[in-house]
This record gives sequence, C-alpha cells and structure tokens, in this order.
Amino acid sequence: MTSQRARDRLVALLREEGIRDARVLEVMRTLPRHVFIDEALAPRAYENTALPIGFGQTISQPWVVARMTEALLEFGTPAKVLEIGTGSGYQAAVLARLLPNVYSVERIDELLRQARRRFRALKFENIRTRHDDGMLGWPAEAPFDAIILTAAGEVVPPELLAQLAPGGMVLGPFGPADQQHLLRFRRDAAGTLQQENLGAVSFVPLLAGTR
Repeated sequence: MTSQRARDRLVALLREEGIRDARVLEVMRTLPRHVFIDEALAPRAYENTALPIGFGQTISQPWVVARMTEALLEFGTPAKVLEIGTGSGYQAAVLARLLPNVYSVERIDELLRQARRRFRALKFENIRTRHDDGMLGWPAEAPFDAIILTAAGEVVPPELLAQLAPGGMVLGPFGPADQQHLLRFRRDAAGTLQQENLGAVSFVPLLAGTR
C-alpha cells in the first residue's frame, strides 16, 4: 500500500479531481507520504483523506495539499515562503521540492521534533523551522513572498500581514468550523489585499500559544 503503484493511483485521482499543475502532481507522485504518518497508518498513506498525527492534529488530505500548492504557484514561484503550522511536515516538504526557501512555524514541540527528523531523513536543506506561536509568524526572517496557513482562523492575523512582502500572497483556510473556505489574498500595487475564494475546506483551528 506504500508502493509506487499506490502513489500513481493517488496522482490519477488528483488529476481527475482538478489538479492541473504538472510540477505539483510530480511531487505528489514521488514524495513518500507514508513517511509523515505513524507506521500503523502507512497502508492508508495514499488514500485521498486526512489522517491523525496525534495531539489533535491531522495530515491534510492530499487533494488539499495539492490544491494549496497549486494556488501558491499560480502567479509565479515565490522565493521565500512562511508556513504556519508544520504539523507532520508533509506540506512543507511538498513546498520545499518546488520552492527555494521554506520557513515553517509549529506551536506543538513534539510534532516539530518529529517533522525535523523526517526532513533530515529526506535530506531537505531548504526548510527552516521554529517552535513558536504561529500567529506571530517569524518576524526576524520577514518579509515573505507568500504565507500559507495549515490551520483555520477567523481572519488573517495582523502580525502575519505585517510580514508579507509587497505583491505577496496569503493563502489558507478561514471561517468557523462548519463554514471554512480556502481564501487567497494578494497584495496589489496600492497595498490593498484582493481576496479570492477557492472553495470549501475543513481544517483544525488556528490556535495561539505553544505547547
């Protein structure tokens, strides 16, 4: 169930479900998702479903990871991206296969330790991580060309907007638990945020603090 055939079946499904970017599909085909979950769940790694990773968190459905990555790349390749919510590390790893520099902040220390071990095992050298309150971003490394959130808030935290480069993008789920939508905000030449709704999604909530 972790074979290349299983990955190929997943990519075929993603293509059927509307993912078009060949670069994204190739990463989804070659990156071993089973490495990012508990060994007991490995047989389900290439199902198109979210899976638990402990601490009340999940690894996102592959379609959602692919769609968010595709949306991030639609207008060009950001050189420097900040991810809020490292989780299992899977979304950061997908981004790191496609982008020069990925910065990722995780509030749960043990999840971050596990993700770091996975990044080392897969020999990623362009992912930097930090244990901190994700709502605060990573001010010392700002500005970022894009900021991606992997947990749902009501609004974009102002601290994150302050770390967005001119012409940058914020992408993530927003809204209450039963009405979340994937929103993309792009900062225009005048500095105004232009909002696009990319469809309904379901994510764990964006929480403040660390643990």
